[in-house]
Amino acid sequence: MNVLLLNASPRQKGNISRILGVMEEEAVKSGMQVTSVRVSDLRVCPCKGCMACRSRLACVLPEDDAQRVLRLIQACDVLVIGAPCYWGNMPGELKVLFDRMVYGMMGESTRGIPLPLHRGKRSVLVSTSTTVYPFNILFHQTRGVIRALKEILKWSGFKVVSTVEVGGTKQRPVSVKTLERCRRIIRKL
Repeated sequence: MNVLLLNASPRQKGNISRILGVMEEEAVKSGMQVTSVRVSDLRVCPCKGCMACRSRLACVLPEDDAQRVLRLIQACDVLVIGAPCYWGNMPGELKVLFDRMVYGMMGESTRGIPLPLHRGKRSVLVSTSTTVYPFNILFHQTRGVIRALKEILKWSGFKVVSTVEVGGTKQRPVSVKTLERCRRIIRKL
């Protein structure tokens, strides 16, 4: 099984990195092939919104890390995305990345109906927020991140098999209980 971890946190030793690190360890221990990508290390030009990629099935901009990540997504069986909450949504770098890869995530029928290109693949979503639990969910902090990512993945054909939402990360680090839950999620794959 080929697992791709997308870490959308700019903090190399933050909570998202810690959670994804535990998931990566568990996946490797289970014999899975793992590729890990830090979104903040990528060089991706913003989408121009020209929509030419829909008919060309390729972006008109010069190739950058967006196409490299798209090839990794196309090759993976499981996509794990870790994203901290920025104003109730995913970080801008992750959104820009998905904007640039739209043509490789979903197609369109002749009538303009979206066609998922990754049907049958699974995904796991992880989000953290400094807003304490349960307010991180009630005030749509981590819930906003998860909702936005689910929307992208739904139209791409991915099935979200699990989500992890952790609030209050400014006050305390991710708990051992949460890390163990993340290990179990990977083992179930």
